[in-house]
Amino acid sequence: MARIAGVNIPTNKRVVIALTYIHGIGDTKAREICGSVGVPAERRVNELTDAEVIQIRETIDRDYLVEGDLRRDVAMNIKRLMDLGCYRGLRHRKGLPVRGQRTHTNARTRKGPAKAIAGKKK
Repeated sequence: MARIAGVNIPTNKRVVIALTYIHGIGDTKAREICGSVGVPAERRVNELTDAEVIQIRETIDRDYLVEGDLRRDVAMNIKRLMDLGCYRGLRHRKGLPVRGQRTHTNARTRKGPAKAIAGKKK
């Protein structure tokens, strides 16, 4: 089992797919990493040599913001918006959708399960 950026990546998947299990690496960045290291796209993780795994690990550590550092960075950006008291920060603080979606109906992901209102029945 290869461990890259603190994540155990699955061994039986292709390298490009397995790298996307790391928070902050999507399909495009995974292809860039494989291209820079020189790993063919169809190669599987269990077929990688130790040198290739080390090379992938060093490339990610050097060039990309992933996992804990990325999560901390995003959390600090949200905290900054909330401290400023701007509109987006207030929406984050209230737990409502931030990017202009409607809230009269829907928005259940951000608002949580529906709460019953007493005396609403007619």
